[in-house]
Amino acid sequence: MKYEKVELTGIGYELAPVVVTSEELEARLAPMLKKLRIAEGQLEFLTGIAERRWWAPGTPVSRGATSAAKKALVASGVPIEEIGSLIYAGVCRELYEPATACRVAAGLGVKRSTAVYDISNACLGVLNGMLEVANRIELGQIRAGLIVSCESAREINDVMIDRMLQMEDMKLFTLALATLTGGSGAVAVLLTDGSFDKASGHRLLGGVTHVAPEHHELCRWGIEKIDGVHRPFMSTDSVAVLKHGVELGKETWQSFLAEMSWANDDVDRVICHQVGSGHQSSILKTLGIAPEKDFTTYEHLGNIGTVSLPITAALAKERGALKPGDNVSFLGIGSGLNCMMLGLKW
Repeated sequence: MKYEKVELTGIGYELAPVVVTSEELEARLAPMLKKLRIAEGQLEFLTGIAERRWWAPGTPVSRGATSAAKKALVASGVPIEEIGSLIYAGVCRELYEPATACRVAAGLGVKRSTAVYDISNACLGVLNGMLEVANRIELGQIRAGLIVSCESAREINDVMIDRMLQMEDMKLFTLALATLTGGSGAVAVLLTDGSFDKASGHRLLGGVTHVAPEHHELCRWGIEKIDGVHRPFMSTDSVAVLKHGVELGKETWQSFLAEMSWANDDVDRVICHQVGSGHQSSILKTLGIAPEKDFTTYEHLGNIGTVSLPITAALAKERGALKPGDNVSFLGIGSGLNCMMLGLKW
């Protein structure tokens, strides 16, 4: 897929206020870690994550998404009346219905003709939303659209820690490791056709998607019924996800370079979905990307699901890591397994 009329005009974000260190999580898990003879510091050693952020208890995800969207609009100068599509793309949603996007839309005051809906695709939700909006812009249906998301890891971590303390099982520790990397935050990605006077954006050139749905059981987050009680659960086979995710990433990368008519050396910067040190090292090595071309946030933000990649791009821009004229690749791999790679001219 390729685009001629689409710009990434802005990214607004909210960092959750409560900093939670890996040391704090290990302190909560101390009885289990002692029984299993797991040394102190293993959580950070295994993931590269020193800390992550959580929302205060009971914080609605629509609040973070609305705040991030307002920031994106103010910074760009694009009026809310020009937003033709608003998509909420987070894994975390407030209700089965209505769409969480409706509450965000009400908070922003969108016009009556705005398309408002949710989409969901694990950690790729925001990237999928970008394609939805980009297609509408390319077809001339709208001038601008917002993709918003807010993820919250506090609740599932609390549930998982309680379960780990009850079972004190090494296999459960392995399956729970990915859950313990979870962070919280909100983001809003603004795409436009580039026709707004005050807005200067970065061209979305195109991208590709590849899937390996035979691996859909490797990472699951949902509701299970235990002893007649419905409770949230999360289970991730981190080793298998890494192995098959990197394989899918390699396949997608080759298709992406061909679609963009790029070679590896043509890529100036990459922004990857933030999982942890093991994933980052493996994917960069497999794709033949020099580590200095990457920019990471997982060390202090953890894995924020759909929010991770776009918030990392925003921080990279703020810190001067993304420069005008750079060929930038967004590399997303999510549960399912799904992989999407987008190319931008910064």
